Amino acid sequence: MKLKYIKETLAYTAVYVPDTEVDIHAAYTSDLLSDVMGNAPDESILITIQGHKNTIAVASLAGIEAVLLCSNRSAPQDMLDAAKNEGVAVFTTSENQFTASYRIAAGLGLV
Repeated sequence: MKLKYIKETLAYTAVYVPDTEVDIHAAYTSDLLSDVMGNAPDESILITIQGHKNTIAVASLAGIEAVLLCSNRSAPQDMLDAAKNEGVAVFTTSENQFTASYRIAAGLGLV
C-alpha cells in the first residue's frame, strides 16, 4: 500500500508527506514507544495517539515510514520539524486506534 492510498482512499489528513509513492508493508499500533522500538516492523505505519517529536525519533530508529495520529490528536510544530528532518510522513484522523488499525489492515489485505 502506498502513502497515496492512505491519503486519498482512506482520506486521512496528510499533515506532512514527503513522498506519496512510499510503500507501506505493515502496521503497528502502540502508544508505548519502547514497545514500538522493539517490535514495529520496517516499512510500516505507526498508529498511535503519541503526538510529540519523540514519536518521530522512534519511528526513524525503527524504520517506520509514517505515523497516524488518532483520536483528533494534532502534530505540534516540533514533531513536524522532526518529521521533515527524518522523512517520516504524518497523518491525523478523528478515528480511534481500533478503527484506524482495522482500516489500515484492510488496505494491506490483512482482513
